[in-house]
Amino acid sequence: MERVLRLVISCPDRVGIVARVSGLLAQYNGSILEANHHADLAHGWFFMRNEIKASSLPFGAEKLAEIFAPIARDLDMSFLVTDTEKRKRIALMCSSDSHCLADILNRWQSGDLPCDIPCVISNHDNLRSIVEWHGIPFFHVPVDPANKEEHFAEVERLIAAHQVDSIVLARYMQIIPLALCRSYPNRIINIHHSFLPSFIGARPYHQAYERGVKLMGATCHYVTAELDSGPIIDQDVVRISHRDQVEDMVRLGKDCEKSVLARGLRWHLEDRVLVHGNKTVVFN
Repeated sequence: MERVLRLVISCPDRVGIVARVSGLLAQYNGSILEANHHADLAHGWFFMRNEIKASSLPFGAEKLAEIFAPIARDLDMSFLVTDTEKRKRIALMCSSDSHCLADILNRWQSGDLPCDIPCVISNHDNLRSIVEWHGIPFFHVPVDPANKEEHFAEVERLIAAHQVDSIVLARYMQIIPLALCRSYPNRIINIHHSFLPSFIGARPYHQAYERGVKLMGATCHYVTAELDSGPIIDQDVVRISHRDQVEDMVRLGKDCEKSVLARGLRWHLEDRVLVHGNKTVVFN
């Protein structure tokens, strides 16, 4: 694939932002392969994402960031420059369900997810063989309900040791502590069924079956200190018939969860998700 540099921007909206950015890139003969922008009229905020052909510039990502910094200061911008040559390092965390983990590993193995996966961490040991078959180190870190601090101390140690950029909770069924959320803002991705907040707790599909729901789905979001309330990256739904039994709902729910998580992760890896407050702009 063509190597590209990505320039991602958010700032207060005003006239001339696109011209300033594109003008700077043109000054260095930068070839823009993809350009997206959006103005949030309600909040007066502007979002932009450019993909620049790396070979068209006489420098790399660090120099581009240095050259762009004066414009960013002038326009009160937050910005990010990334290079597709430097792949993001993703730690996967799971519990006992395999569908999301196996799907991500398969997509990674086939090259559909452009990242490195240096480790998988789980509070159960039953998925070890799936992970190690893919040649990825698997770490079983049990949870003592009376002392979860010890579990998360080891999790944080492993994440730091593997120089992880982002974390994906592939049906990891423990609540992430505040300290870890703050260490990885908008870099911990989770998936949950979209029954919430209607059917909280254990056996949500059984609860939904008894209620006779006609729609169910999944939500992929960034993790914050408030449980299952972070900025939403992607969602999808599937229709339920009166003919569907609990087993059918579980199967359909798993299919929905793994596809939504994979899409959300891919958009995150490609720097397509811009967070503003508790909402996202997704240039997909």
